[in-house]
Amino acid sequence: MEGGGGHGPRTILNHLPQATTEVDKSRNHVVDVQPTGDDDCTTVDLNCRPAIHFVLAFNDLTYSVKGPKKATAAVCDGHVEGARRNMLLDGISGSAREGEIMAVLGASGAGKSTLIDALAGRIQRGSLQGAVTLNGDALDSSLLRVISSYVMQDDLLYPMLTVAETLMYSAEFRLPRSLSASKKRSRVEALIDQLGLRAAANTIIGDEGHRGVSGGERRRVSIGIDIIHDPIILFLDEPTSGLDSTSAFMVVRVLQRIARSGSVVIMSIHQPSYRILGLLDRVLFLSSGRTVYYGPPAALPLFFSELGQPIPEGENPAEFALDHIRELDGTDAGIEEVVKLNKLWQDKALPHAVSAASREPFLSLKETIILSIAGGKLVSGSGSGSSATSQVATYANPWWVELSVLTLRGFTNSRRTPELFLMRLGAVVVTAFILATIFWQLDSTPKGVKERYSFFAIAMATMFFTTADALPVFLIERYIFFRETAHNAYRRSSYVLSNAIVTLPPLIFLSLAFAAISFFAVGLAGGAEGFVFFVLIVLASFWAGSGFVTFLSGVVPNAIIGYTVVVAVLTYFLLFSGFFVTRDRIPDYWIWLHYVSLIKYPYEAVMLNEFGADQGKCFMRGVQMFDGTTMAKQAVSTQVAVLNAISLNMRVDLNSTSCIATGADILAELAVDQLGKWACLWATVAWGFLFRVLFYLTLLLRSTNKRR
Repeated sequence: MEGGGGHGPRTILNHLPQATTEVDKSRNHVVDVQPTGDDDCTTVDLNCRPAIHFVLAFNDLTYSVKGPKKATAAVCDGHVEGARRNMLLDGISGSAREGEIMAVLGASGAGKSTLIDALAGRIQRGSLQGAVTLNGDALDSSLLRVISSYVMQDDLLYPMLTVAETLMYSAEFRLPRSLSASKKRSRVEALIDQLGLRAAANTIIGDEGHRGVSGGERRRVSIGIDIIHDPIILFLDEPTSGLDSTSAFMVVRVLQRIARSGSVVIMSIHQPSYRILGLLDRVLFLSSGRTVYYGPPAALPLFFSELGQPIPEGENPAEFALDHIRELDGTDAGIEEVVKLNKLWQDKALPHAVSAASREPFLSLKETIILSIAGGKLVSGSGSGSSATSQVATYANPWWVELSVLTLRGFTNSRRTPELFLMRLGAVVVTAFILATIFWQLDSTPKGVKERYSFFAIAMATMFFTTADALPVFLIERYIFFRETAHNAYRRSSYVLSNAIVTLPPLIFLSLAFAAISFFAVGLAGGAEGFVFFVLIVLASFWAGSGFVTFLSGVVPNAIIGYTVVVAVLTYFLLFSGFFVTRDRIPDYWIWLHYVSLIKYPYEAVMLNEFGADQGKCFMRGVQMFDGTTMAKQAVSTQVAVLNAISLNMRVDLNSTSCIATGADILAELAVDQLGKWACLWATVAWGFLFRVLFYLTLLLRSTNKRR
């Protein structure tokens, strides 16, 4: 075995201690090429094993992306690369079967994550060439979403939930309503034991500001939430990255138990230790998007011996292989020799296996799925129908169950992060206090009227600017949402509705706090009825502002850009609200901004509530008409004389107590005459709903989780 020239290719193949699996597409059954166990054997023993239920096969997968515009065509590894395309996968073939772990290895940039995404249906169908089949049947993306789970490289978890709560919420999403609460709890408890998380079950996940579980425990929780319903296929993107050797080994050992329980486990891994390599059933080495080795880890020494590079005794075969492949990739000859040798191995073994299998009985994909469900797989339940896709339910629960679970989880997170609400409450209370002390008990003079304008404009704008702190909420939750909805944990509509429900109670409290501090202190009109309306319009403003910010959070890529957009757009809304420039003074080419301004409607509503409650109430009497003019500096007797002169010339009875302007006159002067106050209130509420509908549409368009 240490020498490189003692065996020819055929001899090496006959000595190969590997089990190669293939699916006969015409008869849908599994074939193993098993070793005879004799080092002197010259034939391989073919066994058809219909006991293996699922085999995920992939054939000639090819995927490329656009390269730099100035890139030029080049010859690499004997094939010409397109001038504007980079080949990420180049004719990758192989299979993974139930009960085993298949690991994809390679250096950074070799195409590991790309291959996992291709198998998991996370590359758009038109961009990926080749075939991915399950038991010989083409794998439909809708079926794959239901029967598989994908564990991302990053641990995307809610930091303030405990390990047990995190898994329990996942169980509520993925397990059907027909399963009792005690059975769901039992499933979670069993999973906690399976993952080795019993000691950390009641510990929060934690983040930078809150101490929680360790990195290895966090990774096992990430795996747990995606296997709570016992999926048929489990994809993992580098589940051991960032972990120490012991934690990484424990994670892979958990994956081995999952595979042995009847799942197909496919993972990418950068550089496995010797102990981890012993847990893997088959490995696929990639370099520059091409297969350089595919088979069991135990055959690596024979493979590299045939290549003329025997692996030294005591050295990790995976590390040796990765290092040698990296060295070859840097030479002029490249990896062509090792690619050809791997292809020779595969070509020699597989045709005989498929031929032998053609005489054996088979199970269709539909029958296999039914058997798996009967055996306890896919606990989320089954559907009805004749196709394989219809054998499993798209969603485990009706939308109202999803809504209740999402809402409960949202309230739990909010309750455990009270500092967020307290900061908002502090901002609102301080703003209300400042406004109340500045505009204390405004009178009914022209100056008091102008000060009311300012109070209403600042107060309504504050409602919208205060909601900007909701921007990071979905930005933080975004990838958790993408992960959960990628495999149908719940509907996007359920998430949008629960988000609105969880948002509402704090807004009600903030509205009451602001109105209670400012309304009576400023001396606004309307009494109890006016106060109730003021609370409602403040709440509607919070609601609309929250909806606007929630919608933006689904559009902008990060919080910095989001805050910039929020401040800019709300400034435009304030400018065109009617406070700085009345509607009849706005140019025609900008008038549309007046009507789409979110601040316009609550601003007009509070103006109508103040000056329309008693339209006969006088806000300017006699000589007060001279306030703000040069006549205001003259003596009162002079002002009265001028007033009498005006009265004589206009033949109108004017004196120092005559009413010059009423509430109706003020509203007419401000061009606040198109809608009533209740219409303005409902318009503000409607804006809040509209933005949440747009948020839902954004989630539909942006959460495909697929590469182009």
